[in-house]
Amino acid sequence: MHMEHGPAAWPHFFLIPIFWVLIIGLVVTLIITLNRRRWRQAGGPPWADGQGRFGSTKSAEATLSERFAQGDIDEAEYRGRLEVLRANRLDSGTS
Repeated sequence: MHMEHGPAAWPHFFLIPIFWVLIIGLVVTLIITLNRRRWRQAGGPPWADGQGRFGSTKSAEATLSERFAQGDIDEAEYRGRLEVLRANRLDSGTS
């Protein structure tokens, strides 16, 4: 007589889910590792500026300078926005 479920089947109840958790964890680890290498070669993740800082005002100042150089904004608007950026940087730096 053949028993489908019995004392010999209980290890599979635990081993199969553990196997899949390990496989999924390995895939996620591999993806993260490859992305980190790519980000290191590119100078940081896409949401950081060139120095690896996140949301820095230097990036905002560079964008503002580019817009001024392209003629999107005039000098008065450029200087006003630059002053606001620098004031916000000083305020956040003292907190």
